[in-house]
Amino acid sequence: MQISAQLHSTAMSHATRVTTAGQAKSLSVAGRAGGGSAVNGGEFLMLALATCYCNDLYREAARLQIELAEVEVQAQAEFDGVGLAARDISYRARIVSPAPAERIEQLLRETDAVAEVHNTLRAGAAVRRIDWA
Repeated sequence: MQISAQLHSTAMSHATRVTTAGQAKSLSVAGRAGGGSAVNGGEFLMLALATCYCNDLYREAARLQIELAEVEVQAQAEFDGVGLAARDISYRARIVSPAPAERIEQLLRETDAVAEVHNTLRAGAAVRRIDWA
């Protein structure tokens, strides 16, 4: 399954779109005066981690037959300067569920092992620039 994101920005307009398996969705992301996004890439990276884990919690909870009433995920990292990779990346999740604590811990642990965005960062995936055709 291919996932992509596209951004088109001018001093007067800003449009973002994501596509998964050919299904496109527009996102509402404010533009920044003069061009660019009002939300920075580090913020989006942390949102990607939180979103991935949240969605995967619901997927894995269904697999494990654990009812979820509420999920909250927070992700954070330190960005020390221009051109420097993030460090100290961490996340935490809070779940409200009638399931026993040991089942919730199982869900958290098993979801951590399969969260795709987390595993991508853990693997240190290569990123390459290609020419615009």
